[in-house]
Amino acid sequence: MLLQPLASLTDLALGLVSLLLAPRLPRDVEGAKYWRAAFYWAAATALIGAVYHGFLVGRPTYGEVTWAVMSTMVVVVMSYLLAAAVVQVLGRSRAIVFWPLRLIGFVAYAIIAATGHPSIMAIMYCESVTMACVIGLWVWAWWRGHPSGGAMLVAIGVSIVGALFRLIPGATNLLHVDPDSAYHIGQIVGMVLLARAVARSGPPADDAVEARPASQAGVEGA
Repeated sequence: MLLQPLASLTDLALGLVSLLLAPRLPRDVEGAKYWRAAFYWAAATALIGAVYHGFLVGRPTYGEVTWAVMSTMVVVVMSYLLAAAVVQVLGRSRAIVFWPLRLIGFVAYAIIAATGHPSIMAIMYCESVTMACVIGLWVWAWWRGHPSGGAMLVAIGVSIVGALFRLIPGATNLLHVDPDSAYHIGQIVGMVLLARAVARSGPPADDAVEARPASQAGVEGA
């Protein structure tokens, strides 16, 4: 019998959806390998999470170790999302600027996990700079006319809302589900929207960031 049935099943669904979406992502966009890696790592994390919620939650040894592994894997997912955003928006030649910043967040969370204090809140603190960079890049890309800029921001926004269900007490009361399950459902929608946004990507990054909507060009020429 599952210890947390709904949380386990929604995590399983998240893992399977991510696993199905990963090989269907286009291979001819900038950062394609990073997008695929992010989806595969997200799938693996969710599938391990299904086992955790079903059989390991509350167990002092196996449960704590599993949670530390999962939370660290989330940080890896964030690393690939940042890599994909940097390469697709700025181009490969400028990617190196972001790696020291990425390393700071990753090392900080690895230390937290190793000392026995992994948590969603810890991830939020350590990854807030990374997420701010990802959002900032896509806001700039959207402003510059990148074909998938708006869709990316919508997908990221949905994922953030899903995370808030887990962080804000009482946020899921009207949904009649537990916070973990609401978070998983939000992430499923977010992953589907993210896959669609990747599929909408157009020209290579160095060309895409130079493109501006016609309306903006007209304003500048006036």
